[in-house]
Amino acid sequence: MARQQYILQLSASSKEMILEAAATTERLMAEDNSPIMGLHLEGPYFNLDMAGAQMPEYVRIPEKSEYVPILEQTSCIKRWDAAPELPNAMDFARYITSRGVMAAVGHTAADFDTITAARDAGYSHATHLYNAMTGVHKRGEYKCEGTIESLLYYDDISVELIADGIHVPPAILRYVHKIKGTERMCLITDALAVMAADNASAFDPRVIIEDGVCKLKDRSALAGSVATMDRLIRTAVTQAEIPFVDVVRMTSETPARIMGIYDRKGSLERGKDADIVLMDSSLELCGVWSMGKLVEGTLRL
Repeated sequence: MARQQYILQLSASSKEMILEAAATTERLMAEDNSPIMGLHLEGPYFNLDMAGAQMPEYVRIPEKSEYVPILEQTSCIKRWDAAPELPNAMDFARYITSRGVMAAVGHTAADFDTITAARDAGYSHATHLYNAMTGVHKRGEYKCEGTIESLLYYDDISVELIADGIHVPPAILRYVHKIKGTERMCLITDALAVMAADNASAFDPRVIIEDGVCKLKDRSALAGSVATMDRLIRTAVTQAEIPFVDVVRMTSETPARIMGIYDRKGSLERGKDADIVLMDSSLELCGVWSMGKLVEGTLRL
């Protein structure tokens, strides 16, 4: 199966940090046979009440004076997430999509009317559905749809889910697959750099790794995943009981199509990058090839 594409990701950050990350991404993209396809900005334009483990000091509303110069100075940003209920968030989406950047809904408490307006403004994707967003709830004696139901309502809004079996229960994975189908649903790791650290708390004193997931140290919220893609595949197939072929597509073809890089990634075809994963009948990893080269230490036959 083809591996998921390489889009680097940056969480809520200062303007200076965004520009630095973009410069680093562009240097990597310019290397010979680089697998790096672009940069995904997860924030900083989020609802502070839904910020989760994002650094609150960096969370803010979108200002044209900030995001326009960023896009004028860079060429690698492929996707930018925001909470559409924020002031200026609709103008933000209209501008970035005019520049060829995907606008995605994330870390948000947007209601149905706001999601409807966001869709019209250019938001077309949902960041880690069910995490850092509202579900159906009551206002007084009346039930109201949340962000989740509003995103599921529209067939043309694609979604992604952290499929480690903890961020979202396997039953929810199967449920969303029934609604969105294979072409509009991606499985993502949302894995943090801390997953490769020997001591998570030394790497980031705010977090701990427990029960196969990263949490804030006070256990008030999940802080991100420590899953690898092979774990997602096993979870989706064996626990959520989604057909294997669909799971493969949702970790390769579908995200590549959504991100607009299917010409290079997402399937095994002549002329595309030879990014290949080999798994055994138990869905355990046996080998990884990146850009046609065997990744050292991964082949186990």
